[in-house]
Amino acid sequence: MYQAEAEGLRALRAAGVRAPEPYAHGIEGAQAYLEMERLDLGGPADWPALARMLARLHRNTGPEFGWETDNWIGLSPQKNAWSRDWIGFYRDFRLRPQLHRARMLSDAEPVLENLERFFAGYRPAPSLLHGDLWRGNAGFLSGGAPVVFDPAVYYGDREADLAMSELFGGFPAAFYAAYREAWALNPGYETRRPLYNLYHLLNHLNLFGASYLGEVNATLRLLLRSL
Repeated sequence: MYQAEAEGLRALRAAGVRAPEPYAHGIEGAQAYLEMERLDLGGPADWPALARMLARLHRNTGPEFGWETDNWIGLSPQKNAWSRDWIGFYRDFRLRPQLHRARMLSDAEPVLENLERFFAGYRPAPSLLHGDLWRGNAGFLSGGAPVVFDPAVYYGDREADLAMSELFGGFPAAFYAAYREAWALNPGYETRRPLYNLYHLLNHLNLFGASYLGEVNATLRLLLRSL
């Protein structure tokens, strides 16, 4: 797990994003560890600067979707491969494993079989993603500069990062206005947003239990009505 996190942090830093520098990782006895740069957090929150930094990250694109190794989304394994088909990748490497783990594949089958409807007229580029971008994984240094941590990186649709940022409290409106100013979103984002958030809601259901079941079911119903 810590090796994957270190690789993700290095990928973010190589893309020009402020993230803690990983120094070492390994196992001592029964304990795994990750040693990284200490950051002095707690400065004034410059949300527009965070949005512009995220847009710069997303402009780092690759030839295919996916990632070279498996990694982790929280405490859940996140399978990866390389694919030129974003819809197939998202279906088979993001939604299906979480649905299978939650024993909800049959409930979501109509959505899985019709994913292309959510992408009519839209073909995303493979952008480098943070992958686990919620409010708890972003902060501000003492001088106000934004920083992110705890990534689950891969190349995917940049909308997936934006969608997750709206979960679990979300970011302030100034963040989204600044992101759209830096890089406008495509038509249909509001329809695809619950599709991307279904992955993270399922992950929370699988990790933390039935308190997330209602939100998962509500999201599935919303997606079914969109077909």
